[in-house]
Amino acid sequence: MDHIDRKIISALQRNGRLRMADLSEQVGLSPTPCARRVAQLEDAGLIQGYSARVDQAALGFSVTIFVMVELERQSRDTLKEFEAAVRALDQVMECHLMTGSRDILLRVVAASLADFDRFLEEELMRVPGIRNMRSSFTLRTMVQRQELPLRP
Repeated sequence: MDHIDRKIISALQRNGRLRMADLSEQVGLSPTPCARRVAQLEDAGLIQGYSARVDQAALGFSVTIFVMVELERQSRDTLKEFEAAVRALDQVMECHLMTGSRDILLRVVAASLADFDRFLEEELMRVPGIRNMRSSFTLRTMVQRQELPLRP
């Protein structure tokens, strides 16, 4: 990956809907070589897709909760079963396998505290393999980046 590839990725992180002509102008290439580089970055898996950033609260999910999960066992089968179950829960936005005293960190969205309570009791607590959970509610998001830093 050279400095042109970094410029392409940086520009597309800021605006994934850039027209090829605008992108090529921003990075200093003509449209055909620029399109070829974008295709190569996609084929290599560096660009994994394109999506729209949406306002979570405007869609009715004004509450963000981080749930730390301790599993009963840390076996491969337990992790696979847990991951499959959590993938099916639409309100789980992220699931991370962690080091330390908690095995899993979830980022969950909810419409309200009552909605989270329902989600917890009717969905998350039914996931097999959980020993313990602790939840923390976000008061406000102070920093949220969509763009990864690209070091030269």
